[in-house]
Amino acid sequence: MYHHVKKLMYTVRVDEPDPAFGNMLLEQFGGANGELAAAMQYSIQGLNCDDLVRKDLLMDIGTEELSHLEIVGALARLHLKPLKFNRDAAETDPLIAIAGGGGVNLHNSMGNPWTADYLKITGELDVDLRSDIAAEARAKIVYERLLNFTQDAGTKDALQFLMTREITHMKAFSAALESMGKPRFSIGKIPPTPRLVDQFFNDSTGQGDHGEIDARGPWNEGGDWEFVEAPAFQELGSSAANGGDGAVDDRSTHTTGTPEVLQDVLVDVLRDLLHAEGQLVKALPKMVKAARSPGLSQILERHLEQTRGHVERLNQCFALLDVPAKAKPCKGMAGLLDEGAEVMEEGKEKDDVAADLALIGSGQKVEHYEISSYVTARNMASQIGQPDVGQLLGLSLAEEEMANALLAQVARELMSTTPEPRSRRGAPAGTSKSKKAAKTT
Repeated sequence: MYHHVKKLMYTVRVDEPDPAFGNMLLEQFGGANGELAAAMQYSIQGLNCDDLVRKDLLMDIGTEELSHLEIVGALARLHLKPLKFNRDAAETDPLIAIAGGGGVNLHNSMGNPWTADYLKITGELDVDLRSDIAAEARAKIVYERLLNFTQDAGTKDALQFLMTREITHMKAFSAALESMGKPRFSIGKIPPTPRLVDQFFNDSTGQGDHGEIDARGPWNEGGDWEFVEAPAFQELGSSAANGGDGAVDDRSTHTTGTPEVLQDVLVDVLRDLLHAEGQLVKALPKMVKAARSPGLSQILERHLEQTRGHVERLNQCFALLDVPAKAKPCKGMAGLLDEGAEVMEEGKEKDDVAADLALIGSGQKVEHYEISSYVTARNMASQIGQPDVGQLLGLSLAEEEMANALLAQVARELMSTTPEPRSRRGAPAGTSKSKKAAKTT
């Protein structure tokens, strides 16, 4: 049962009507993220809800949204009022002025009519609550943007009230969802396919002109995640066709005529890498100490931890290949690190920016060397039917590529600055060679 009380939930005051802004307000009256859409979505979800406790929540907030619709309508109508009698104002929106008489109607700021297609209703309470949280977040952002486009004090007060209530509703919906006690990713009744559900597909690869990277984070590493490199380049669906466990690529057969020979080469590459990574573990702390920029220091410190992880992964690769984990002296890395030591020594006499740029250049040489080695090793592992080895190498490869991209990003930032010449920084403020010469004369 609804009963209309002839009093706004929040008193609206407009000191200076702005017809153009009134049109913007219609986005929250009859738009996709507006108050009518919210009121209808929550109320209909409530009508469908068998959970009486949470049904009360949906009906409470759905009814409040109708009150918000009334506030937005009153606010928009006051801003649109000049359209009723002022020709110049009417020209800002002839549809409202001529067809609507200068009043509000159920359409958005572009004149598109309100539609029930805006509503997200599934009849599955936890799914609907997630939609409701997202709806409140979108509405909050709309109110925030509206606040940026008006200077009218009364209007700003009303919009601040409405924006705040969106956060209140988000808190209530979130608490209701959590109180259901369902696992976060338990949707519906049919369980997902094991293993496949934990595979993250690296479906956008390569680096573009702006330094795009294959990023790693808690969304694709750690826990149960399995990082699958470029599934589009693999034999898709082979396991499903053969009654396997649904993995995208679980090949255990080789694709080369001489797998033994290729495995021997792979083992040599891995032993070279093991020694290279071991050298880098010792060199990186010196690079961290030599870095002047805090951002560069953080990148190098993080890559030190990753490099220790690379050593562990390489040892796992040897175990999977059933060969001893013996390092083979890597002369290439030794040469690069010797060069890096010279760069750090010379950097002591340079300005901060110049020293860091030289250090980054040295570091990127190391990264490119390792990237090429990991690409070679990963490709060999795939060719001889060792997907688990290829997977481990792919994880380290992605981290090397990210480190290289982050170094490039810091270099771009440093190059955009213009450091003060060293000779000037040592002189007192307001002093120059010409002034000193004049004084001597």
